Amino acid sequence: MKVAAFFQTSQLRLRRPRKVYTQPVNEPVANPFPVVGVGASAGGLEPLSQLLEGLSSQRGLAVVVVQHLDPHYESQLSSILQTHTPLRVLDAMHGQKVEPDHVYVIQPNTQVAIADGVLSVTARPDKRQPHYPVDHFLRSLATVQGPHAAGVILSGTGSDGTLGIGEIKAAGGLTFAQDDASAQYPDMPRNAVASGAVDLVLPPREIGARLATLPQDPYLTSGADERLPASVDTSDQFPRVLAALQKMSGVDFTQYRDTTIRRRTARRMLLRGFRTAADYAQFVERDRAEAEALFRDVLINVTSFFRDPEMFEDLKRDVFPQIANNGADGTAIRVWVPGCSTGQEAYSVAIALVEYLEDIRSQRAIQIFATDLGDAASLERARVGVYPESIEVDIGPERLRRFFVKEERTYRIIQSVRDMCVFARQNVAVDPPFSHVDLITFRNVLIYMSAPLQERLLPVFHFALNRGGYLVLGDAETVGSSSDLFELTNRHQDLSPKRRSHPTAADLHVR
Repeated sequence: MKVAAFFQTSQLRLRRPRKVYTQPVNEPVANPFPVVGVGASAGGLEPLSQLLEGLSSQRGLAVVVVQHLDPHYESQLSSILQTHTPLRVLDAMHGQKVEPDHVYVIQPNTQVAIADGVLSVTARPDKRQPHYPVDHFLRSLATVQGPHAAGVILSGTGSDGTLGIGEIKAAGGLTFAQDDASAQYPDMPRNAVASGAVDLVLPPREIGARLATLPQDPYLTSGADERLPASVDTSDQFPRVLAALQKMSGVDFTQYRDTTIRRRTARRMLLRGFRTAADYAQFVERDRAEAEALFRDVLINVTSFFRDPEMFEDLKRDVFPQIANNGADGTAIRVWVPGCSTGQEAYSVAIALVEYLEDIRSQRAIQIFATDLGDAASLERARVGVYPESIEVDIGPERLRRFFVKEERTYRIIQSVRDMCVFARQNVAVDPPFSHVDLITFRNVLIYMSAPLQERLLPVFHFALNRGGYLVLGDAETVGSSSDLFELTNRHQDLSPKRRSHPTAADLHVR
């Protein structure tokens, strides 16, 4: 497909680097040993005790227990759990250094996070603010520990922990949930499993036994950089793994960063108990279910509503005014969201655009094309538009009231916003692009592609954009050698479109 020759005028919206929840995989983690976050609520005491018993006397990891506690009563949870483990059990205290062979237990009326190798304990939010202490800790754990993190969801009501468990898996960590048969209140583990982010569903004692093996596993002792020890290095067998993935999915992963896929392969080896890359390569060639699981692991990404809120404020202030003025009232504003995952980014852009157009009293319609390379289940979740109630942490009460319908312990996006979004499977590396779009958001995806693929893809985005359109990338992403195609700006500078003259795309099939 000859796309490099067919360009239209476009602009690139780049922002100053900001702190984000994702952690670059080549940065050292704060603690070079596994840290396990365990979330529980109603009925959680017994499975917590069993999990610690399953750990036995294993050394080399730290455990942080986040249990929903009555804020008005003193907790005896630490002393109770101490009777079930030889590890030292302590109340979680602010500034406390996290050390291996210790269990840290949340206290009433607090929430706990981890940063720079120490615990951050703060007061529980007041009643007017949502309180999801398990998500609060697990999301911080994913940021700090990356592949050295493990998340466990035990008995409890509600959906606390679902968002956090997804971020741990996206960061390369391991995720577990208690099975229905042993859970007195299965809502919390069941919601986590339904999200597709749980690796293993087991009774608590078996979860503890699996956690006990983590400190010796080469995947976790290799560090957070992308170098793997010889026992799990898939270099010799890597072509076989990629071929199996392509046979199952039709996707040529040789165009993506092999270091990321290698680590994901090593992660699957750990979960399935393989000690040599040759044995695992043979297994993934023969077992389609495992090839599908590895495919989902390779593609998983961190997603949430209004991720990096300042970026959405930038859009409203700097980008939306420009694209709103690019067409008449009778025309639609067209947005393309490649890599949409389960839909949160697409719906966030839709909501922000609705708010802006209402503010300026514009009657322009909105069309959002949201595409992803992922499995059918993720796209179906996006189409349905139902999310756990813990999204309250990311979305303010006014937006929840206007754009969502509460259904027991979930939120459903309202139909009018849902109708703005079309979700479809698409491989941006080979499939025809959309055309005449005003905005493309492609955040935190480009970084996982090889340099040659980036060089091919950015001109495709350039072609897809209308004159005066915008491409939004992630904080760690740049246009590289395609800088001649886009106006590089920061949010304090005026934007000016570039002018290029090229033939029309006569042989390029566009939508």
